[in-house]
Amino acid sequence: MSAHTIYDCAVLGSVIRYSDGTAKPPVRFRKKLSTWESRNGSGRLIKKEPPRSRATYTSPACFTLHEGDLGGGGVIVVSVRRTWSVESDLRFQIVERPAIGMVRVLQDVGDSPELLHLARDREAAERWLASNTYSRAYLDEVTADEVGADVIEGRAAA
Repeated sequence: MSAHTIYDCAVLGSVIRYSDGTAKPPVRFRKKLSTWESRNGSGRLIKKEPPRSRATYTSPACFTLHEGDLGGGGVIVVSVRRTWSVESDLRFQIVERPAIGMVRVLQDVGDSPELLHLARDREAAERWLASNTYSRAYLDEVTADEVGADVIEGRAAA
């Protein structure tokens, strides 16, 4: 799939894989492997931003994937996120969609919501929100209608 298709079809909380189609180089080639890893990976879709037009600049629509957190002892030091434009030349694939009954903890930031946490149910989402206070956070449950629309419109995970 193209980046534009991911922007249009994937829902927040989906796991997305991206690739440039090249083979992974051997570990002994550290620089080549590092470059390959920057263009091949996966993450959870946490934000989709519409295109913006300013007086001196126009940016295309984009989406952000959360690839993981670095830290220890329950303390997150760095959150690894990558933002891709819909004009990206990489190939994308929806690996997993949120299941019915899961609850997204979202926060309004700018023009679109950002996924803060994906919980297995409402109780778990409320517990997470109680221990992680955000001023504009709200809960959004994944419904059967949302999952059904994906199947009807042919957006099932590949």
